[in-house]
Amino acid sequence: MCHTAWQDIGCAHCPVRACVVQSIIMDNKTATLELGTKPVGKLLMQYALPSIMAMTAASLYNMVDSIFIGQGCGALAISGLAVTFPLQNLAAAFGAAVGVGASTCISVKLGQKDYATAQRIFGNAVTLNLVIGVAFSIVTLLALNPILLFFGASDDTLPYAREYMVVTLLGNVISHMFFGMNALLRSASKPRQAMYASIFTVLLNAVLSPIFIWPLNMGIRGAALATIIAQSVALAWQVRIFSNPATVIHFSRGIYRLSRHVVGNIIAIGMSPFAMNVCACLVVIVINSALQSYSGDMAVGAFGIANRVAFVFVMINMGINQGMFPIAGYNYGARHYDRLLKVLRFTMVGAFCNTLIGFILSQCASDECARLFTTDPTLIEISAKAIRTVMIVFPLVGLQMSTTGFFQGIGKAKVSMLLSLSRQLLFLLPLLLLLPAFMGVDGVWVSLPASDVLSTVVAMVILYRYVKKIAQGERNRACSNC
Repeated sequence: MCHTAWQDIGCAHCPVRACVVQSIIMDNKTATLELGTKPVGKLLMQYALPSIMAMTAASLYNMVDSIFIGQGCGALAISGLAVTFPLQNLAAAFGAAVGVGASTCISVKLGQKDYATAQRIFGNAVTLNLVIGVAFSIVTLLALNPILLFFGASDDTLPYAREYMVVTLLGNVISHMFFGMNALLRSASKPRQAMYASIFTVLLNAVLSPIFIWPLNMGIRGAALATIIAQSVALAWQVRIFSNPATVIHFSRGIYRLSRHVVGNIIAIGMSPFAMNVCACLVVIVINSALQSYSGDMAVGAFGIANRVAFVFVMINMGINQGMFPIAGYNYGARHYDRLLKVLRFTMVGAFCNTLIGFILSQCASDECARLFTTDPTLIEISAKAIRTVMIVFPLVGLQMSTTGFFQGIGKAKVSMLLSLSRQLLFLLPLLLLLPAFMGVDGVWVSLPASDVLSTVVAMVILYRYVKKIAQGERNRACSNC
């Protein structure tokens, strides 16, 4: 006998089950088709708000770790944590290459109503995440001490950095899968579920971290363990969602064997965020080394604090971009260019307003921000100055990020990579090598906003030319139809 309750349906050939599955599949496809029909403003709010909340949760998740580590383990622990940023960026680079690349490819294929290919992309993304996550952990654990010393650790900060990264790397495949699954949830028209997963990890991490650091006396290692446990629980829930065959993309047989063509497309689009994160890794190495050379461990810790404050607003921008990705990808694939340009405009306005708020906070409450992380007066003073300087032209970062995200969302891998590299590789690295020679440690801090200005100019010029090209193409098509 068949039951209508979803969890009780057991007969594979039951007509009731077939009707229920077909109905849910149609509902999922209808939600996907809304990307090309629903008003763009409402659509962006629908997709961006859950992504913003998820990204805010992710940034708070990192900030909570830093606050507990700074307050519970001391100023040197904050500096040790800052030393690990390049390695964390490198791990994120591989995750972004797969997650962003796959989610963009899936969005475009859903826009073209090619559901079978979208399913194969999903399966290949799962396999890539597993393979890369395990391989990265093995390679880095084998040479962890030399890597951390190269990244700017001193004899005093190396023990803290090593303790944190050993636990983090042992759980790297979990982190890799968690962030990858969240990106795929958004491309499968499930932004709320992605948001819930991110918020849950923050809440669980905020509960576990102080318990592991203080009552259990695990120190910085406890903060890392709390993070991995929180991600593990959220990942189990994500796996359950994708195990439902009524989801547009889901776990099924025959989709996990790597295809050269599919992997090539994922990596081609994912190369932009990959390159951005690799460059971020190189930049942080140079910054840490310069700060260590000119000012010592406290300056390295101050950069870590300034980075965490700015990171909150950067992650909100990423949330806005991620809300834009499926809308831009779908409408680009469907050749709805008017809707494509609308979502671009809304995204840029939102990103600018977000970073404007960050700018105001950084200039008016830098001391208060620094005190969240530490009680050390020297570290507070250096950190407050760093926050004000690093975020002095912060509103421009919003425009640059939304432009890069736009080209990434429509699969223009070469353009998005150029924009990603322009700030960090073309401008910031040369400035970091040049300005400190004349200005000392101040040259390190000034290099960051200077590169923001230059990269934004490049992004605006490229975007203007592309939008002009689309407008001209639309005019020509309208004339040909007359």
